[in-house]
Amino acid sequence: MPFHPELARKLAPLRGVTREDLATDPEAQRLFAEYVRDPAAWSMPAGVTVEDVTLDGPHGPIPVRAYRTPGTPARALLWAHGGGFAFGDLDKPEARVVSAELAARTGAFVVSVGYRPARDGVRHPVPIDDVDAAWRWLTGEAAPGVPAGLGGASAGAALVLATALRARDRAADGGGRAADLLLLAYPFAHYPNPALDDDLAAEMRELPPFTRFHPADVERMVRAYVGRISDVPPDALPGAARLDGLPATHILLSEYDDLRASGELLERQLREAGVPVSTYLARGMPHGHLNRTPALDEVDASLGYFAAALAAG
Repeated sequence: MPFHPELARKLAPLRGVTREDLATDPEAQRLFAEYVRDPAAWSMPAGVTVEDVTLDGPHGPIPVRAYRTPGTPARALLWAHGGGFAFGDLDKPEARVVSAELAARTGAFVVSVGYRPARDGVRHPVPIDDVDAAWRWLTGEAAPGVPAGLGGASAGAALVLATALRARDRAADGGGRAADLLLLAYPFAHYPNPALDDDLAAEMRELPPFTRFHPADVERMVRAYVGRISDVPPDALPGAARLDGLPATHILLSEYDDLRASGELLERQLREAGVPVSTYLARGMPHGHLNRTPALDEVDASLGYFAAALAAG
């Protein structure tokens, strides 16, 4: 399928634009602002209440944002936004829109975690430690006894997968709660990042440079997060970790995404390890499409895929 027509129309004037251009060129910035504008504005779904909470974590306070609907929730979800491990916060659409929509569509108690970004001296495993602390709070204090899952996008998907591995191991030793399901959006789970197949690679070459994750871009992200590109700990990019014993996992892929190959490899690895896994391919979408709103049809369908998995438990 070609790039989504709504996005392709607005992407055409940005052909050749780099991330450096977006940082310095006012005209590129204007065109980019139009590109990221959705067909309709998003507003908080009716009946969803939002509460900001600060947790005590091993590295200091951790902000989380809780999304609820009326009544007693039948399940809970801890959600982690993406941002290359180094960027993003609780106000990012990939954090607030996804969390609110999943709460509204399922009645689940959804908590978005504001983990420390990997910059200003913060490195692995600090972001995982923050997510893990939020998981312990959710399952031990905020929603004890409620079936609970972990979900995240891009780098956030790597963080929740690493957290699920920790929770699996603690539960096997008789302590803590293992996750009941995983929701992983366009996960960044491997280093080096696997290569795309030839046909998709040829199509991706037609996209503006700022939409791409070239090997040098991936290397910079890993260096910022881990501090090096050799001897990368298995839980940092957990496609390298032991994956058996994880719960049912649902993987959302963006069609036009250099990191799509990581999600596809992760699916094969999980199947080989005996983990139940499903995937949904968001046709015509670039990486990070959950930063858009459900006014875009494939974003709505992607949220529906996750909501159905979460509701089914």
